[in-house]
Amino acid sequence: MHFICVGTPQSKDGLAADLTYVKSSVAAIAPYLKDGSLVVGKSTVPVGTAQMLRDQLAKDAPHADLAWNPEFLREGFAVEDTLTPNRLVVGVANDRAEEILKEVYEPVIALGTPWIRADLPTAELVKVAANSFLATKISFINAMAEVCEAAGGDVTVLAKAIGYDPRIGNRFLQAGIGFGGGCLPKDIRAFMARAQELGADQALEFLREIDAINLRARQRVIDVVRADLSEDLTQYKIAVLGATFKPDSDDVRDSPALDIAAQLQAAGAAVVVHDPKGIEPARKRFPNLDFAERVVDAVKEADAILHLTEWKEYRELDPAVIGQLVKSKFLIDGRNALDRDKWRKAGWRVHALGRTD
Repeated sequence: MHFICVGTPQSKDGLAADLTYVKSSVAAIAPYLKDGSLVVGKSTVPVGTAQMLRDQLAKDAPHADLAWNPEFLREGFAVEDTLTPNRLVVGVANDRAEEILKEVYEPVIALGTPWIRADLPTAELVKVAANSFLATKISFINAMAEVCEAAGGDVTVLAKAIGYDPRIGNRFLQAGIGFGGGCLPKDIRAFMARAQELGADQALEFLREIDAINLRARQRVIDVVRADLSEDLTQYKIAVLGATFKPDSDDVRDSPALDIAAQLQAAGAAVVVHDPKGIEPARKRFPNLDFAERVVDAVKEADAILHLTEWKEYRELDPAVIGQLVKSKFLIDGRNALDRDKWRKAGWRVHALGRTD
């Protein structure tokens, strides 16, 4: 058995997924496959890819077969999610392929993990459908945050209330600056591109708005900064707390925090970024940004602090101590993760997305 676990980044010239690594991996191993070999794809691919690869494999290695077994790993929990997944989905064309996969996953199946057999197209669709649903949920609550600010409401209370509905649940309902990383943004765009190729583009038209809401969440932070400080930011220093797209990771791919930091710097502000783990990868992607190894250095003489990645370290900051270092006690909580009342009692003006006084 041979697993294909390579990246499928967004193509440089459009929204579609770049299948270069997947195709080259299958082509590379084809000459060495023995009779009865099973190639198992785990990469996130556009629907139809598995059948295309299986057809090619039938020419290059006619005694081998191909199945698709999408991964559902959360970044930072890859080992846990591999050993104790919440489901196993296998796309197979025959019973033999399923039996081989069942043998491989026997210890996991013994734990009671749901086993779902599907055809190849459905197995491919499961992964992108799941990611699209999660992206939709995140953008939905961020859209509600916009409405709450306009109407004088509180999106955190709204999220708590609707989250008690078991049909909705409370996961992925924390309003903020939106999603990033190497999966959700590129997956929903590739899904739209593939649907258009299949003539089903209208079915996924809503994902364009999901993407737009997500990008708009970043712009809203910049708008708040300009509204409070000035349209001309050339005389202001802004401290950005967070560089990674999520806490407990050093992944800065499509990081909303870094996107905001770069835009503010482009607008003339002096921006200093801090992150517990992501400074080095962030510096490689944004060499023109300034970074600080310590929070105290990032916030020194700052006119505004932007909390953009919900690291535990930031929740534990003492607002009174930080207040002695800054030029102006103005905080934007882009993740709704800080204790707003505690910061306000220390004399801070706090703007939390989706929350009004």
